[in-house]
Amino acid sequence: MPTHPTPAVVLCPDVVESFLTVALPVYESLTPEHPLPCFAVLLGDSAPSVSHVRRLAFGANARTTSRAAVEEFATSIVPKFGAAYENTDRGYWLDPADLLRIHHEADRDGLEILGSIHMHPDWHRITRVPAERACALSSRPTAMDEHVFAGTGWPVNIICYLEQMNGMTSYNVEAWSPSGAALPLRTKVKAVAA
Repeated sequence: MPTHPTPAVVLCPDVVESFLTVALPVYESLTPEHPLPCFAVLLGDSAPSVSHVRRLAFGANARTTSRAAVEEFATSIVPKFGAAYENTDRGYWLDPADLLRIHHEADRDGLEILGSIHMHPDWHRITRVPAERACALSSRPTAMDEHVFAGTGWPVNIICYLEQMNGMTSYNVEAWSPSGAALPLRTKVKAVAA
């Protein structure tokens, strides 16, 4: 059996559907002043050649309530990635109590934390800031994403890009390693009744 040089990620379709159920209302409520994030933890199991993402878990954003988060954004994130991150609606910091809860629930169910999924909106369409209009987001990682991926060390990092064109909202997902390298992403086929 051939192996990929990089482990593949197999995603259960329910995972993306569950994420979109939460992400779409967030996306539809975005304004130039409020670039709200959407983030979840990926749970599943892994082998040397593949990570199976079986479900996800949500937790609260502690971006403004965690002293560690406030300090990290003020002393590291804003100086390194720019004043846009002074807006407390931008960026996600998973509440440590929720991460612990998610870890315990995954352990109880025989799953492991594989990584995260977060939303990138078509911010260039929404923002009023000329410099941000010129930098279109996609399902590729930003410099900030690469910083976070490397910091967590989680093996699977998925970006879900949402975009509105001609009155229709569509999405794209891609998976990334902690180093920011693309991971082969597959979607598990749902069983079809014969």
